[in-house]
Amino acid sequence: MPTREAFPCRLFLLDLDGTLIDSQEDIVRSLNLALARMRLPALSPARIGAFVGDGVQLLIERALAASAGRSPDPEETGRGLELFREEYGRHLLDHTRLVPGAGAALERLHWARCAVVSNKPADFCRRILAGLGVAGRFEIILGGDSTRNRKPDPEPLLEAIRFCRVPAAEAVMVGDSRVDIEAGRAAGVFTCGVLGGFRPEAELASSGCDLLIRSLAELPDRFRPPE
Repeated sequence: MPTREAFPCRLFLLDLDGTLIDSQEDIVRSLNLALARMRLPALSPARIGAFVGDGVQLLIERALAASAGRSPDPEETGRGLELFREEYGRHLLDHTRLVPGAGAALERLHWARCAVVSNKPADFCRRILAGLGVAGRFEIILGGDSTRNRKPDPEPLLEAIRFCRVPAAEAVMVGDSRVDIEAGRAAGVFTCGVLGGFRPEAELASSGCDLLIRSLAELPDRFRPPE
């Protein structure tokens, strides 16, 4: 049986929600609690899942528009952001866990350096990773508010690469959405899409990623240290 190709890598740039962690239940619950406090109808997990990945500002704008049936004004968006941050701050570790195989994959990739590059606010990223006991595995944890621009802009990826002092040619962006793949391509790094997250398979399959895997558990088998 032929061996699958292993690609060289020194630094893994990992997305968080849907890639490294399963956070959907806590995001859905927190967002619906915020909507209830604004006297707006709850949204389904599938509807909310489709809004995740582009940062908390767009998440709230999309959720308010879907729930109210109209575009929110700036005051409503600001209130929604405030309430969501309060609720999510209380509930972000109620049900959130590493995705299956993530812990073992990080252990098997002991030879590699790792960073988190997410569009979630950095404080939430750090709290979740610390609560799950893996924050120390990452040399830098960047959120959507860590740099001027967020994914799909390459700025946060380039900041992580600069901080880790690794050539872009030896870095890999790993994520579950087109946003991650576009950011990786713009940063000039190898891109790896992971199925099973918030986004449908068709989106990743059409994103132009260099590699598509079924789960994070496959990662150690598909990469090797540079020679």
